[in-house]
Amino acid sequence: MQRVLVVCGAGASSTFLVHWMRKAAQARGLTLTIDAGSQDDLIERLGEVDAVLVGSHLLEDFARLRASADAVGVPAMLLPPLAFDAAGGSKALDLLDELLVPSADEGAAIVGSPNPGSPRG
Repeated sequence: MQRVLVVCGAGASSTFLVHWMRKAAQARGLTLTIDAGSQDDLIERLGEVDAVLVGSHLLEDFARLRASADAVGVPAMLLPPLAFDAAGGSKALDLLDELLVPSADEGAAIVGSPNPGSPRG
């Protein structure tokens, strides 16, 4: 299962976007784990994820965040300004096509990580 981290300043706005992304992924029959996080905990969570989406309001920090992700082989993308609703969640999910390779188990349920600090496995 592929894991995606959506990062914003403090983790609040990304939580709303993740909610809508999960709904869109489930409607499309995709298998993804999508979680929200803050830019402060990005470094410690990079080992858990396959891709990172960064909120557009972090444009000034994106080069630094992307360099951290690149250093461990995790692709990162700056999101365009999105509404934190169903349409925004669907658009963010569309953008993942550029970052992720389809997994072998596509079609299962969408889940959130039960323990965001658990190691990637």
